[in-house]
Amino acid sequence: MDFSRLKIFMNEMAKSRTPGNAIEIYKDGQKIFEYASGYSDLENNVHLNGDELYFIYSCSKIATAVAGMQLIENGKILVSDPLYDYIPEFRHMMVQCSDNTLKKAEKPITIGDLFSMTSGFSYDCKEAVDKAKKINNDIADTHNVIRCLAETPLNFEPGTRWMYGLSHDILAEVIAVVSGKKFSEYMQKNIFIPLEMKDTTYHCDKSVAERMAEQYVFETNSANTFDIVKAQQYGNSMVGKFIKKEKTNSLVYSEEYDSGGAGIITNVSDYAKLAAALANSGVGINGERILQEKTVDLMKTNRLNRKQMKDFNWKQLKGYGYGFGVRTMMDRAAGGSLSSIGEFGWGGAAGASVWVDTTLNLGIFYVQHCLNPREEYYQPRLRNIIYSCI
Repeated sequence: MDFSRLKIFMNEMAKSRTPGNAIEIYKDGQKIFEYASGYSDLENNVHLNGDELYFIYSCSKIATAVAGMQLIENGKILVSDPLYDYIPEFRHMMVQCSDNTLKKAEKPITIGDLFSMTSGFSYDCKEAVDKAKKINNDIADTHNVIRCLAETPLNFEPGTRWMYGLSHDILAEVIAVVSGKKFSEYMQKNIFIPLEMKDTTYHCDKSVAERMAEQYVFETNSANTFDIVKAQQYGNSMVGKFIKKEKTNSLVYSEEYDSGGAGIITNVSDYAKLAAALANSGVGINGERILQEKTVDLMKTNRLNRKQMKDFNWKQLKGYGYGFGVRTMMDRAAGGSLSSIGEFGWGGAAGASVWVDTTLNLGIFYVQHCLNPREEYYQPRLRNIIYSCI
């Protein structure tokens, strides 16, 4: 194995697309590569040391899906169960029609719809958050936000289309209801502690913020992908600049909101352990099992039909379907992918990405802290470079 070209690519990224990045790769339960490039604080010339914490945004969905699969294993939920069995407020849903009128939903949202993002919910939840604040002393807590969300009309009949949105935040509340614990407490007990993910949390207190890499947004003066490619290859800083942002996550609506879709704060070492466990058929590098092998196989099974696949059309997802909270490789030729059929994972708004390959027992976690990361550029390239190195 020779990872020299991966180092070159990450160094180029750290010059032109993100102030810094880090990666860990596991194969057969053993760490085979780790690397960090660039800065955790660009303005003050503070280099990454590999232990920084990050908001990983939607990469959190993978862990939430694992928790949901645990409940399936234990017979606590079925994908065919109506959501209202667990949260009654979702019994009488309305659907927004094309002429802006409302009609009663013909069928209920199911647990399976939450896993596969076919519930009809988008990320529009401002009204629900505002209502929850009025209920609970200006605090948008998970319990009230999710139940207020049930008053929001669906964008389509449940199960008919695919739409990226709050489905996994709702799934997190189902996990809380079924387990009788706060979602974050369930995750600690059943995933993070068993895998020895000691630096992973949902809450950004002062001690966490102090360890966090500075967060940036990449502002570009060009929408042309070729310009971004040139910047990547030649370090042309004229196509954009890094703007430092506050260490906040806009998808976590209060300190009392456990976001199953985007709430995790972690470091490269911790989340790579989760990727390694999934690659090893559910067994962590410390020997602890979090899922059965058959459950991991089910998790990466495509759930979308032909009509839903038309909605699942992001450029970086060519060749992929969508399973239980994860993209899953179905057609290597369509996306020019060097990964295996069944490779699965997801990414996050600031550039974090997971790849899991049970065929090769390969678990990969890449992280950066720069919003507007242009996933369509870096994700397919990074994936292929990694596979070419192994």
